Amino acid sequence: MEPVLPFLSIIVPVLNEASMIAGFLQMLRALGPTQEIIVVDGGSADGTRVIARPLADYVIVAPRGRAAQMNAGARIARGEVLWFLHADSEVPADSIAQIQMALTAFPVVGGCFRLRFPRRELIYRVSDSLGNLGVNVFGFALGDHGIFCRRSAFQNVGGYPDVPILEDAEIYRRLRRQGGMLQLRGEIISNPRAYESHGVYRTTAVYFSILALYVLGVSIEFLNQVHLRFRGRRLRIAEPGELAHAAR
Repeated sequence: MEPVLPFLSIIVPVLNEASMIAGFLQMLRALGPTQEIIVVDGGSADGTRVIARPLADYVIVAPRGRAAQMNAGARIARGEVLWFLHADSEVPADSIAQIQMALTAFPVVGGCFRLRFPRRELIYRVSDSLGNLGVNVFGFALGDHGIFCRRSAFQNVGGYPDVPILEDAEIYRRLRRQGGMLQLRGEIISNPRAYESHGVYRTTAVYFSILALYVLGVSIEFLNQVHLRFRGRRLRIAEPGELAHAAR
């Protein structure tokens, strides 16, 4: 008898997430029996892989950087649908049902969820509201929105592009050319640790500016330099996906 393939492959890029990976994977496992969980480690030094192994279907190591890690996970995924998640997120209990329903509509090939930060301050409502509006108005989403797509569409666009930042926005735009991309009603609650470590008002202003320039067509190479200056990292290349921790 041939093994039953999972409907959904959840791909989680990680780097030094030992403090939260167990709870996150237990949450994913509780979503139901129709998914496989793939953790892709970028070289953690804190025991993340050891904690993840009994809780995930696969734990693999890939070159550091979210794009490279997510592409590595997609290569071994068996599911019809790929769902890319950050380990500092909390997803709706009915996530899989929402994804299944969305993909019944032709010609939808994927989508993402709405985003919310678990803080009461108005600045966080500004940030997550702008991010959610941007998905529908400007046609791109970042990683904390929980991008999902059919595996065939992911392969057709060549996976995540090799760019220093905004690889999530780029692939979302490319997937839209394969068919419809929907933002679902469910909310992913994202950890605001990047905002809190660099200052929520300053972070919101800088990343809103970067995304506005991106929409206007400014090159990703230039935007990466702006990002490096903001983070105080002028002498190295930004890791793919860093922006998605803070930008919405």
